[in-house]
Amino acid sequence: MFEKGKKTEVEIIDLNHEGKGVAKRDGFVVFVEKTVPGDTAEIKITDTKKNFALGNLIRIVKPSPDRIEPLCSHYSQCGGCQLMHMDYKSQLNYKRNRVQNEFRRASVNVDEAAIYDTMGMEEPLRYRNKTAFSVAQKNGETIIGPYEEGTYNTVNIAGCMLQNSQSDKAVEYFRQLMEKYGVSAYDKNTGKGTVRNIVIRSSRNNELMFIIVTSTDNFPNSLQIARELSQSVKEIKTVVQNINSKNTNLVMGYKNITLFGEGTIDDTIDNLVFKISPETFFQVNQSQTEKLYSTAIEYAGLTKDDVCFDIYCGIGTISLMAARRAKKVYGVEIVEQSIINAKENAQRNNIKNAEFYAGKAEVVLPKLYKKNIKADVVIVDPPRKGCEKEVIDTIKSMQPQRVVYVSCNPSTLARDVKLLEEGGYKLKKIQPVDMFPWTHHVETVCLLTKKV
Repeated sequence: MFEKGKKTEVEIIDLNHEGKGVAKRDGFVVFVEKTVPGDTAEIKITDTKKNFALGNLIRIVKPSPDRIEPLCSHYSQCGGCQLMHMDYKSQLNYKRNRVQNEFRRASVNVDEAAIYDTMGMEEPLRYRNKTAFSVAQKNGETIIGPYEEGTYNTVNIAGCMLQNSQSDKAVEYFRQLMEKYGVSAYDKNTGKGTVRNIVIRSSRNNELMFIIVTSTDNFPNSLQIARELSQSVKEIKTVVQNINSKNTNLVMGYKNITLFGEGTIDDTIDNLVFKISPETFFQVNQSQTEKLYSTAIEYAGLTKDDVCFDIYCGIGTISLMAARRAKKVYGVEIVEQSIINAKENAQRNNIKNAEFYAGKAEVVLPKLYKKNIKADVVIVDPPRKGCEKEVIDTIKSMQPQRVVYVSCNPSTLARDVKLLEEGGYKLKKIQPVDMFPWTHHVETVCLLTKKV
């Protein structure tokens, strides 16, 4: 048995859903971060619960064949990546197994041939088009970076290997400008200070949006800072001040002030042009997004006679891809600004057969159905919590020919697929996609068809 404070040697046999190593002794489980199946590790037990324990890695006694040296010097502190000590091919296998295990846990019968190998990247670095860092002060110095794993302590980093080098450069210049103009970092404990976080969004063409999240509207020298920042990093096309005055761990608030440029940048998917605002959702990995969405459109099997619903449509990415193949597309999204962008995106791309509704999916979808607006194909791409019961119930009542489910959470995906199967659908294909290399996260596309 594992005892708190005790040092012991264990063999790692698996990874859990958070990417932590799993060891067992007498049927009792211990989870250990930064270990790989096949490792023999010396650990210290830090906590014990009724059915499991937690352990900290002291040293690797015998490394797994799948263990590699982390590529990032900040990896031991930063909480952004969980698997940078693991061979990339092994990460892809882990993510496929994770999806499969969630379906088994939900009692969904999965044909081995129906779940495909995880779609990975040839070069799994510098892939993020959006990063968020906290800003703090330590020993009189401005520090910028991600949170330390498991805490809200800022890790001061020189650069992030997941974002492009221009973004690294922009972060460093902003740090210098804060010190030049005496701009203070926000202190969560005292509630004093100005800058809380920074968010950087980039496009396929390396155009940058630099978002400065402040605690109040008052931001001394803001226009001068924005101008100097854009002059120092030519890729910056717009600088936006976002105000987050609440005592919250959320990165951004709801009010934006454009300090430089137009307040938006453009990006492309499938030769469609999309306008990106500070708060709108857009997948963070351009090359993998095209694989993900192309798979979803392929599974949808749309024809010119089909009506398609795109639920949780964001700024209309999948909707507009679908509209070029279908008779009519209806997009639903709760974020009003995203629907504004979706309508603008449809107009910019000369797409006239897409209609968008702002509101909760569980409210809008039943209303459309009551108006006798039905879909031949439904595509859903919900947040991590999955689909609301009303959405699943309406899909089951509507009985479209095909349902394509895009998910960032295998657990809620498996739950919802089980409900759809109970409503007359059969799971046909499961395609994991690695949108977030070096992390435990996995995106999945599923095809369900109506049982005959």
